[in-house]
Amino acid sequence: MSGRVVVVTGATGGVGRATARAFGARGDRVAVLARGEEGLRAVAGEIDAAGGQALPLAVDTADHAAVDAAADQVEAELGPIDVWVNVAFTSVFARFTDIRPEEYRRVTEVTYLGYVHGTRAALDRMLPRRRGAIVQVGSAMAYRGIPLQTAYSGAKHAIQGMHEALRSELLHDNAGVHVTMVQLPAVNTPQFGWVLSRLPKRAQPVPPIYQPEVAAKAIVYAADHPRRREYWVGASTVGTLLGDKVIPGLLDRYLARTGFKSQQTDQPRPADQPENLWHPADEDIDHGAHGEFDDRAHGRSPQVWASQHHALLGVLGTGAVAGVLAWLRRH
Repeated sequence: MSGRVVVVTGATGGVGRATARAFGARGDRVAVLARGEEGLRAVAGEIDAAGGQALPLAVDTADHAAVDAAADQVEAELGPIDVWVNVAFTSVFARFTDIRPEEYRRVTEVTYLGYVHGTRAALDRMLPRRRGAIVQVGSAMAYRGIPLQTAYSGAKHAIQGMHEALRSELLHDNAGVHVTMVQLPAVNTPQFGWVLSRLPKRAQPVPPIYQPEVAAKAIVYAADHPRRREYWVGASTVGTLLGDKVIPGLLDRYLARTGFKSQQTDQPRPADQPENLWHPADEDIDHGAHGEFDDRAHGRSPQVWASQHHALLGVLGTGAVAGVLAWLRRH
């Protein structure tokens, strides 16, 4: 499955960067789309060093024309696109009433419409060839909104709805192109140090926290096996999504009590913290893939294996139940 042409948006930090490196390590030709010039230069060097071939492109995914032009350039320089991975996002950490209308619009244009633009650019090229895979990188917040992240939660919910509707259309048409979605837990990414925040303390991911490489491994697997509707990464994602189906009201009250404190450290937010809502935070400084929480982040997730082998687990579970029933009959 190596040697393909892959596009990764939001590839200069966090999950996008780890994912771009993972594809590069397989020998893929990887186009990385993001805004920050220094971040693009750095991730391209990592892809090349890993054994892949990088094509860095400075693109704001909120601009459909720019995304479409980038797709043209990718196919001209690397060849037909086999896989498109949408990761790029931005957000605001604040109460609903502390986020300005233009900030909501910007988060929506990047985090939701950016996925629409990337998906459209990919489909315009994949559908005539009747092959290709599109991976939408989601979050537990695609199902379960949390306080202080109304803009991001709303955008992820929108992506989820778009994904479900589009998947049904492609199945109806027997299109040969597949879309899948990977729902992530809290990840140790640089976003918590550069997102626009109006919180009194420094923002942090809600524990348990996972390293971006855990997410990247799941995304690469999803690109190889895109017929599955979606994949869940991390036990916390499983618990959140199942809990939201069964006890959503209780979760509302639980998050009302815990959601404010759990998303902030004990340290005051720096007055000069960079903000990447309108301008890239990695234009002149490369922040890498990891955030500030390496000492608290998990480097593996057994649940990811379970998500990828649910059919095998179902067979084993059925066999175990049958064995127990047979034992009961004999005794």
